[in-house]
Amino acid sequence: MKQTHDAGKPGDLIVNINDTEPLMLGTGTSIRLLRYSAETGDWVLFVEMEPGATFAPHWHLGPGEYFVTKGELIYDVGSAPKGTYGYEPIGSRHAEAHCKERTEYLFIGHGAVAFTGEEGEIRFVFNHEFLRDLSEGKMTNDISNEGAAKEKAGKERASA
Repeated sequence: MKQTHDAGKPGDLIVNINDTEPLMLGTGTSIRLLRYSAETGDWVLFVEMEPGATFAPHWHLGPGEYFVTKGELIYDVGSAPKGTYGYEPIGSRHAEAHCKERTEYLFIGHGAVAFTGEEGEIRFVFNHEFLRDLSEGKMTNDISNEGAAKEKAGKERASA
């Protein structure tokens, strides 16, 4: 049985990713929540993406940093193969991120990321509160392009 840890615990924290449960974020993408802080808004994830997994369009409301440990993350600013460190400043907008092979990376978020729809409207905000609720089983969301398409189809059915 996996040990549980309080990812929102203030103070010192040591956690092994193998002692965490994966949380699904949509088609082909799961995370292991290592830490989040209600004080600073920071959060730390280990992200695992299956071949073909995507992230829908998004906008960084706070900066983010990542380090790829396996595979290759591909998005509109370039390719990040294994061993690559990347930085995404406040205001960065990405049309899509995806991978062609199994990809794993550590991501450190210093604030929120807004996932957007086709018209640029905010679908949902991915932040420390979102992650807290996700880890407590209170919320699910799909950050993939497939999730955005399902959401749009649902809205169209509702308005018809």
